[in-house]
Amino acid sequence: MAQALTFTLHKRCAQSGARLGAVRTAHGVIQTPVFMPVGTQATVKAMTPDELEAVGAQIILANTYHLHLRPGEDLVREAGGLHRFMAWPHPILTDSGGFQVFSLSAMRKIKEDGVTFQSHLDGSRRFLSPEIAVAIQEALGADIAMAFDVCSPYPCDSATARDAMQRTHRWAARCKATHTRADQALFGIVQGAFDGALRVESAKTLADMDFPGYGIGGLSVGEPKPQMYDMLETMMPHMPAQKPRYLMGVGSPDCLVEGVLRGVDMFDCVLPTRVARNGTVFTDAGRLVIKNAQYARDFTPIETGCDCYACRNFSRAYIRHLFKAQEITGARLATIHNLRYLTRLMARIRDAIQADRFGDFHRVFMAGYDTSRNF
Repeated sequence: MAQALTFTLHKRCAQSGARLGAVRTAHGVIQTPVFMPVGTQATVKAMTPDELEAVGAQIILANTYHLHLRPGEDLVREAGGLHRFMAWPHPILTDSGGFQVFSLSAMRKIKEDGVTFQSHLDGSRRFLSPEIAVAIQEALGADIAMAFDVCSPYPCDSATARDAMQRTHRWAARCKATHTRADQALFGIVQGAFDGALRVESAKTLADMDFPGYGIGGLSVGEPKPQMYDMLETMMPHMPAQKPRYLMGVGSPDCLVEGVLRGVDMFDCVLPTRVARNGTVFTDAGRLVIKNAQYARDFTPIETGCDCYACRNFSRAYIRHLFKAQEITGARLATIHNLRYLTRLMARIRDAIQADRFGDFHRVFMAGYDTSRNF
């Protein structure tokens, strides 16, 4: 039987060690490193599928927790699965819902069998376990499903971090034991909070379980960025080299560049679409708040050289006008730009790795990127 997912590591940059690869799924091949736009409710906010294709999205995410509550996985399965339901014929990854459930700190209770929580929609009591999370994702039919994990709070003590990590490992084994869909790959998730020894232990334990790919969870949860980079450097030597590595919830341009330098293959985040709706756009110099008065008579594109629809056709002044007039088109144009900016950034990164010059790319990019204007 053919594997649901295969990963080919094409090369490592001779200058930096950054990885260039390809993930093959039932719905297409994903060139890595890759940024994956988030479509939490089976839609990337403000975008249609053809617009996602136009910005160069290779794979998008949907969320188990939200789709379980509304419209329900049975309805999605009846519609022919998530790809047909949302008219996206390319790869899809579903998050297990673990992060969303554990963020409901006042409305959930964790036990070994699973988590009891209250729906944020209507307050009804719900239960989610590793087995149920897998069953929901099998019904949704994504190409990549994620194991149900426990995300440690930040900050937390070592005992709390160890307890969450060990439960994540036990739940990962239960997820793997219950997963049956042959055309879907199940990824494990490394935890361990900000304890380097725990991160190494988690990476080794999950590697021994032989998942087809690995998420890195529990980072980008409020910690200083250097702390996240330290954790990546600590755990990466213990991650399987021939499996894709997915840093969950990371999407600012500087973090993508720094993550690739440390061996990450896949990223996702709601950041580009969320900040776009508030008038913040990405540039190589850092974030730009297009609603600011200084852009009222700026007739240049958001980013000179960007080939997105917004930059090819409109000025900063016009897009600022749309936001000030509370026209929805402003948010759509900013979203198109931010997603295209990130897919172009990842393409530039892949080109640099291919040419064995990603070390130079990293140095030049970070020198020009104003982190004081960061997120």
